[in-house]
Amino acid sequence: MNWADMFFQNWQGIVRTIIVGTLAYILLVFFLRVSGKRTLAKLNAFDLVVTVALGSTLASTLLQESVALAEGATAFLLLVMLQFVVTFLSVRSNWFARTVRSEPKLLARDGQLCHAAMKQERITEDEALSAARASGARDISDVSYMILESDGTISVGMN
Repeated sequence: MNWADMFFQNWQGIVRTIIVGTLAYILLVFFLRVSGKRTLAKLNAFDLVVTVALGSTLASTLLQESVALAEGATAFLLLVMLQFVVTFLSVRSNWFARTVRSEPKLLARDGQLCHAAMKQERITEDEALSAARASGARDISDVSYMILESDGTISVGMN
C-alpha cells in the first residue's frame, strides 16, 4: 500500500466527487421538496431510519465510484416513494400506523415514576431525573407527568 494514496489518488476522483456530489445534492433537495416536509420529520423511528438512509445513500453516491449518479438518484426516489407510501397508509389505517409507529409511553405521573413502563422502554431513573431537571424540576416529585414520545424525546409537565 502506498501511503501517499491515503491522502491523494488522482484529480479524476476529486472532479467526480465535485460533479456527482453537486448533482446528487440537487436531486436530493428536489426529491425532498417534492415529497414534502414529512420526509425529513423525525416523528418516529421509521422517519429517522429514512433520514439516515437518505444520508447514507448520498454518501455512497458521492464517495463510491461503483455507485453511478443514476443509481443514487434511483435510491433517493425509492426511499422518498416508500416514505410516502408508508405515511399515506399510516394516515388511512390505524393498524398500519400502530405497526410502523411507536406509541408515547407514560413514565411518571404526579411525582411517581412508572417503573414498569421505564423498564419496558429501557429508561433509567437517572435519565428520567435528567429529563426532569432539563425541564426545570429539582426532583421527580415536582413532575406532573413525564412522557416518552414516539420520536424518543421526553416531555415533562410540572406541578
